[in-house]
Formats: sequence, C-alpha cells, structure tokens
Amino acid sequence: MKLPILDLIVFVILTFGNVIFGASFFFKNKTSDQFTSGGGKLPAWVVGMSIFATFVSSISFLALPGKAYASNWNAFVFSLSIPVASVLAVKFFIPLYRGIGSISAYNYLEIRFGAWARIYASTCYVLTQLMRTGAILLLLALPLNALFGWDVKTIIIVTGIAVTVYSMLGGIQAVIWTDAIQGIILIFGAIVCAVILTFSMPEGPMQVFEIAAANNKFSLGSFGASLSDSTFWVILIYGLFINLQNYGIDQNYVQRYMTTSSDKEAKSSALFGSLLYVPVSLIFFYIGTALFSYYTAQPDLLPAELKAAGAADKVFPHFIVNGLPMGMTGLLIAAIFAAGMSTVSTSINSTATIVLSDYYKRYFNKNASEKSSMKVLYSSSLIFGVLGIGIALTLVGVESVLDAWWGLASIFSGGMLGLFLLGYLSKSVRNIDAVIGVIIGALLIIWMSLSPIYFTEGNLLAFRSPFHSNLTIVFGTLAISLIGFLLAKLFSKKTV
Repeated sequence: MKLPILDLIVFVILTFGNVIFGASFFFKNKTSDQFTSGGGKLPAWVVGMSIFATFVSSISFLALPGKAYASNWNAFVFSLSIPVASVLAVKFFIPLYRGIGSISAYNYLEIRFGAWARIYASTCYVLTQLMRTGAILLLLALPLNALFGWDVKTIIIVTGIAVTVYSMLGGIQAVIWTDAIQGIILIFGAIVCAVILTFSMPEGPMQVFEIAAANNKFSLGSFGASLSDSTFWVILIYGLFINLQNYGIDQNYVQRYMTTSSDKEAKSSALFGSLLYVPVSLIFFYIGTALFSYYTAQPDLLPAELKAAGAADKVFPHFIVNGLPMGMTGLLIAAIFAAGMSTVSTSINSTATIVLSDYYKRYFNKNASEKSSMKVLYSSSLIFGVLGIGIALTLVGVESVLDAWWGLASIFSGGMLGLFLLGYLSKSVRNIDAVIGVIIGALLIIWMSLSPIYFTEGNLLAFRSPFHSNLTIVFGTLAISLIGFLLAKLFSKKTV
C-alpha cells in the first residue's frame, strides 16, 4: 500500500524533526555529567514525560489494543499495580540513589555485597537492553512492512541509525526531551484514534459499550486462586514485582532520578510519569474494545484474514490505514515510531552510562579526564546502536526466537531484583548468603522460563513448570531474597 502524500509528510516531519531536535543537544554536552544526567537541571515534568515514554514501547502501542480486541481487560490489571510501585520508589529508592550520588543503579550493590554484585547486575542489564533494542527495532518494522510493503531490513537500519545518531550526539538531554515530545505525540494519537472510533459507530457512541458489555469485554479476569491461569491476582502480583523492578533497579529509571535538581523534583517526575501511564493504557485498552465493537457492527469492513484467530494484533494497524482520515494515519504511524524510538534511545544512553561508570572508570581509568570519558560515551553509544541493529537484522524471518528471548530476559531481570531486595531489606546478609541465594533463585527462574519451551511432550511434561509464566519473576525474586535471608539468620553470628 502506498502512503498518501499528506500522511507521508506528517510522518516525515514528526519523525525526522524529532531526530534533528535530539541531535541539536550535541552543543550542550561539554562534560560527561551533562551527557549522563543533564547536569541535574532538567525540569521535572519533562523527566516525567520521559519516564512515561520509556515505559510505552511500540509493542505496547499495538499489543494492548490487540489484547483487548481478542479477549478482555485482564492485562489492564498490570497498569493498576503501577501506582503502588511508584509510591514505593518515591518513598525508598529515590532517596537511596540520590543519597549515594552515583549515576549507576548498581553502585549500591557493590557497596552492599562487593564488586561481583555490581558486575553481575550491570552485565545482566547490558545484555537485556542489547536484546531489547534488537527486538524493538524488529517489532517496529514488522507492522510497517505488512501495511506498506516497506522493506523490513531497510526500516530497521534507517530507524536504528537515526536513533543512534541523536542518542550519541545529544546524550540524556536529547533522550529526555525527545521522549517528552514523542510521549505527547503518542498520547495525542491515541486520543484521536479513540474519539474517531467512538463516533464512527453506525448507531452512535453508546453502541461501543453495548456490544462490548454483551461480550464481556470489560472483564478484568477471574478472581480465582489459580496460579496457572491469567487471573486478576496473577497479573496484579506480576505487575507489582515487574514495576518494582522498573522503578527500583532499572538503570533507565534510576538515571532519570539523577537528572532533576532536587529530591522533590525527582519524586514528582517519577509519580507523574508512572501515574500518566495508567489513563493512557486505559485509552489503549478502550481502543481495542472499540475496534471489536466497530468491526462487530460492520463486519464487512474487516478482511477475512484478520478475522482468523491470532490476527488480533493486526486489526489496529488495519484501522489506522483504512479507518482514519487523511493526515491522521501519518500521525498514528509517527506515534508508533515515536514509542519505539523512545525505548531504543533510552537503552542506548543508559548502556553507555553503565559502560563508563561501572567498567571504564571503575577498572580501567579511575581518574578519567572529561575528554576520555566523552570518548567512551560516544563510542559506547555507537557500538551499542550498531549491535542493536545487527541483532534486529539477524532476527528477521526467525521471530520465534523472540519467545525464547523474553524467557531469557526473565532470567536476568529476576535475579537483579531479588539481589537488590535482599541487600536493601536485611543488613545482616553476608556476601556468601547473597551468592547462594542468587544461584538457587536463578536456577528456579531458568526452570520456570525455559521448561514450557523444551519440556513439551511425553515424560518430559512432568518436569514442566505448572505456574503461569508471569509468576517467574515473583518466585525467582522471593527465592533469592528468602534463601539469602534465612542463610544469614542461620549462620551469621553478628550483624555485618
């Protein structure tokens, strides 16, 4: 499909205008502190918008409406857990990180357990972000290829280069300011789409709710006690743990806490960014439900191949191209791009920051000059961007690899959160207690993550995890924390 000229103009202006704007911050990055924390002088509302935009990827933009279209609002329960996690971050984690004064989220782990803990956590983080960048670039390209026939590899390369350039040149200031603009585009695009859908119903806006209610589309899921199904409680508990991980130990978020001028502004930005996600995700779920009502009332508007099971994620892109007025299609495509670019730029900058703070200055050049520090930041950003593009290109045509990757991501992230909580909640835990806890917890996470992939038939089914995959991070985190705590109680004779 050829994109109409007006939509193409809108898309190009919004997308490449953002890139140029981000690159312009090159002239404001004179020091490594300005590159990694903006000198601690960024406005709280901009940082908050950046936190929000980082949370929303292009996957969310397309997948959340797809989930609501195919089933109900069960996945929205995840959003309901965010306020709790953000309040905990504001009360405990932001004062901790700003008190330490390190730009690295993992400096605390070294203070608490030694260098091995910092290396373990930072390595897990870098690997996670590297693969995440490749996955986002690929998943950003796939719908655009399906809609317009644009070459997947070309989309990956062009998008990857554009984001790498402004992330490398502009540093955290470029990332945060462009995130804020991209977040505004994303919210505006979602609202426009929701309004158009609502007022495009043949019998008026109320028909959306009548059809949806008749098909139980607003259900938040079962309130049963099952640990193998996607119940309300499973999603809520999963959301609490994954968001505690995001706001408590993820470098993407911790680095932003250091970009404001005071603890008060850091707390305000965290609350603003996290709480904003709740109503915006509500809009995404509403869009999915409205799409169901829209095409139920007008089934002839939906092609037969999109009515098949498993095609729910393609319904929203189909509506973007065929159901929106000219100009709005370009806006929505730009919003999808904005969501993906925001996530990738954040990963590039935060990983370069980790390379500088956790490795270069820690082990190679403790008294690094500003010139050498900036060289490390520029080169790390470039290398990470190129590697992300390379990973995305290798995944083209083998998207099933992504399923295995999301399982491996749980292995890395679950161990990190458990280790942090173990150190934060108990001062008597020794180094050896932490090591044993991490090993046992990691083995549990590996089993829960990979057994559904490899133990699929015959006698092997007996070794398959019976729990819902969302509980992996929950059980892994609890195992590391509880085992380390119990070992400390049993074997330590004095407070460390």
